[in-house]
Amino acid sequence: MVGAVKTPARANEPGSPAPQDVLDIDHVGKTYPGGTQALRGVSLRLRAGQVHGLVGANGAGKSTLIKIIAGAERPTSGRLLWHGEPVDWRKPSDAQVAGVAVVHQQSPVAPTLSVLENVYLGAKAGGLWKPRERQADFQALCASIDFRIDPHATVATLSIGDRQMVSILRALAQRPQLILLDEPTASITPAERAGVLGAARRLAATGVAVVFVSHFLNEVSEICDVVSVLRDGALVDAFDAQDMTEERMVAGIVGNRLREVETTKPVHDVGAPVLEVRGLRSVRMAEPVDLTVRRGEIVGLAGLLGSGRTSLLKAIFGADRRLAGDVLVDGDPVVSSPAAAVKAGVALVPEDRLAQGLVGDWPIWRNVSMADLASLSRRFWRLDPARERARAQQACDELGVVAPSIDTPVRELSGGNAQKVVFAKWIYKTHHVLLLDEPTAGVDVGGKADLIKLIRALAARGMGVVVVLSEFEELLSVADRVVVMNRGKITGGLAAQETSVADLTAAAGGLT
Repeated sequence: MVGAVKTPARANEPGSPAPQDVLDIDHVGKTYPGGTQALRGVSLRLRAGQVHGLVGANGAGKSTLIKIIAGAERPTSGRLLWHGEPVDWRKPSDAQVAGVAVVHQQSPVAPTLSVLENVYLGAKAGGLWKPRERQADFQALCASIDFRIDPHATVATLSIGDRQMVSILRALAQRPQLILLDEPTASITPAERAGVLGAARRLAATGVAVVFVSHFLNEVSEICDVVSVLRDGALVDAFDAQDMTEERMVAGIVGNRLREVETTKPVHDVGAPVLEVRGLRSVRMAEPVDLTVRRGEIVGLAGLLGSGRTSLLKAIFGADRRLAGDVLVDGDPVVSSPAAAVKAGVALVPEDRLAQGLVGDWPIWRNVSMADLASLSRRFWRLDPARERARAQQACDELGVVAPSIDTPVRELSGGNAQKVVFAKWIYKTHHVLLLDEPTAGVDVGGKADLIKLIRALAARGMGVVVVLSEFEELLSVADRVVVMNRGKITGGLAAQETSVADLTAAAGGLT
C-alpha cells in the first residue's frame, strides 16, 4: 500500500539552488500527413529538480509533445536540446538510453510476474545482479518515493494505484534524468492519488526533471513548480508556482471561450422520468451513481479523462457488467445486457463509431437496418432488401447524409455523415432513451451543427438523452442540465443556461 507522504519543498522556493536545464524544446512543430498540425512552434525548458505541469484541453497537443520527448514521434520542425546539445531521437529506445522514462496512465505491466520482476524489466541498471543486490536496490527505490510494497507480490493482485506505483518504480530503475508522468492519477482512488503526487515531488527533490500531465487542475496547483498551457497545438501561457492561479489555468485552457455560453436551444416540454439509475456501479466505476432523466430532457455528462462518463453509459446499456444497482426505463427494471437494453428502448451511440457502431465495409443501407431487422423482414424472418433500402434512403433524405448512394460503404463517408448513419440505426425504431458518447468527435463544424440540431429534435419528440461531450462549449449549448463526474462518481449538477465554460472546466478539474 502507498505510505503517507510529506511533500518536499518546491524547487523554486527561496533558498533553492538554481535549476539546470535537462531538455530544451525549441520551437517544435508537428504536422502529420494530410495537413493536421498538432504542434505549432512550442518551446519549453525542462529543468532538474522541477515538476513541470503540462495542461490543456483534449486535442491541445499534450500527447503529441510527450511522444516527441519520448522518441515515439519526430518533430517536423524545431529541435530538442539535451543538456544543451541537439538530439534526434528516432525511436523510444534512443530517448531511454539518454535518460528519459515515461509512465503512462495505463502503463503496461506483466500481471503474472512479481513486483520485483516488473520493476527490473528492461532496466539499464538491472544486469545480472545477485538477488541480494537487486533486493537492496529495490528497497532504495521504494524509499526514494516513500512507497512500501511486497516485492514478491504478483502484480495481478495489486490495486490500480499500486500498479501505477510499480510503473513509477520501473521508470526509476532506468536511472532517468527526465521522467514523464502522463495522466498518472486518472484512474486511481484519492488515497492512491496522494501517493503518486507525493512520489512526483520526491523525484524532483532528488534532482530528476519531472513532467506532470493532468486534466485535474487541483493536482497541478498542488505539486507543480512551473505550468505550461497548450491550446490548439500552441503554447499560450507559462508561469511559475508563485504566479499560479486556478483562474489563469482555466483561462489559458479555454481561451476566447471564457464567457457565458449563448445558447439557442428551443424550449420544449420535459415530462415524467424515462430513465432512472439507482445505486449503479460497474466494474469500471468507483462509487454507486444515481441519475434521473425525464422525457424531452438532454442531460450532459461533463468530466475529464478517466472521470467515468463512458463507463456510466456502458453500464446503463449493459455493455459493462453491473456490480450493484438498478436501471429502470419507464419504471420497469432492465437487466444488464445490451439485448435487454435495446428491447426496453435504450440506444447507445458509441465513441468509436467505426469500431463499435458501424460495419465499415457494409453499405449505408445495411448499416441503417441492422438494429431493426425484425420490422424490415417478411414472414419467417426473411429479410426484405427493398424495405431495408427504403429505410436507408429515408434516413439519408431526412438526416442529410451526403453520399453518392445508399450503396456507398460507410468507411468512405466523412465523420459527420458516418455519425448520422449511426443515429439512423436507432431513430426509426421505438426508443425512449438515447445514450450518446462523444457524438461530434471527428466531425467538422457543419456536421456538428447538424448533429446538435438532430439531438435537440429527438429530445423534442420525447426521448430522454444522455450525452457525453468533451468540448464543454458544445455540451452547454445542447444540454438542459449538466452532471459533473470525477473519478467514477457524480460530484455535482448544474443548470446549463446558468453555467459558463470556465465554471464547468473548474468543476470537472476538481477545483470546485
